[in-house]
Amino acid sequence: MPEKLAKGTADATAERMLGVVLVSASAVAFALTGVLTKSIHADPLTITCWRGFFGSILIALYVLWRRRRSGGRESLRLGWRGWLLAVEGAAASIAFIAAFKYTYVANVAVIYATSPFIAALLALLLVREKFRLQTMLAAAVSLCGVAVMVGGGFGSGHLFGDGLALLMTTGSALYMIMVRAFRDSPVVWAGAVSAFLLFVLGWFVTDPVAVSTRDMVLLATFGCSFALASILWTEGSRLIPAAESGLLGSAEVPFAILFALLFLGEFPPLASIVPEEAGHADEQVLEQKVDLLRLVAQP
Repeated sequence: MPEKLAKGTADATAERMLGVVLVSASAVAFALTGVLTKSIHADPLTITCWRGFFGSILIALYVLWRRRRSGGRESLRLGWRGWLLAVEGAAASIAFIAAFKYTYVANVAVIYATSPFIAALLALLLVREKFRLQTMLAAAVSLCGVAVMVGGGFGSGHLFGDGLALLMTTGSALYMIMVRAFRDSPVVWAGAVSAFLLFVLGWFVTDPVAVSTRDMVLLATFGCSFALASILWTEGSRLIPAAESGLLGSAEVPFAILFALLFLGEFPPLASIVPEEAGHADEQVLEQKVDLLRLVAQP
């Protein structure tokens, strides 16, 4: 009996650590979204259309490969839960892409950093999922870092884009909860269907073929990075609580800002006017956040 209990604990710990690694890796891939969106000259719906096309193919191939390895035991029947995941994910994706067209990459990334709060609150209200104190402390420190970085004038002149970013963040938090609550549903397959829905929508409401060769190459790259990030994130989110998924996904913030700086030369909007004292405070917040993330990673 003690051996079985120890084995069960070890399996749960290994499963949780795998979830942490997968969600963290997905954050790096998702961080490319802002750079790719701003580098493509097409409108947001055209971008979501082609990203959905390439992404849906790759995700579908992954699902079919995994299903073949399991001997066909995994069902591809979505049911109402799967379709709900697909539609909700598609709506969040549209808001996500459009937000980058109307505001800074840093603004979108920083707003997304609040997703742990939203995910924890929605999980508590909708599925009565309890959250750990360490998770909320780390999320609170993350929000403090956001406040220090953006100061009092955050979002000035980019209200519409910031609003889309907030809508996307809420949608992503809800998606995290749904993925964990619908563990028996083919959630990765639902992601492929969600991406294909974006392709169908874009095909009928915009002119997707009116893109340059350069944009098409970038769109194909975008679809590949989207598929990779979606697979990693969806698989990882099934293994850890929704609030922790949001917290680890917030690692996208520094990577997104760094990529925007390196590839677009885009500085955070208030980077040049944040006082030196705030910079020192931000360093202290970062150190505290690292310590708290270590606590979160403990079983």
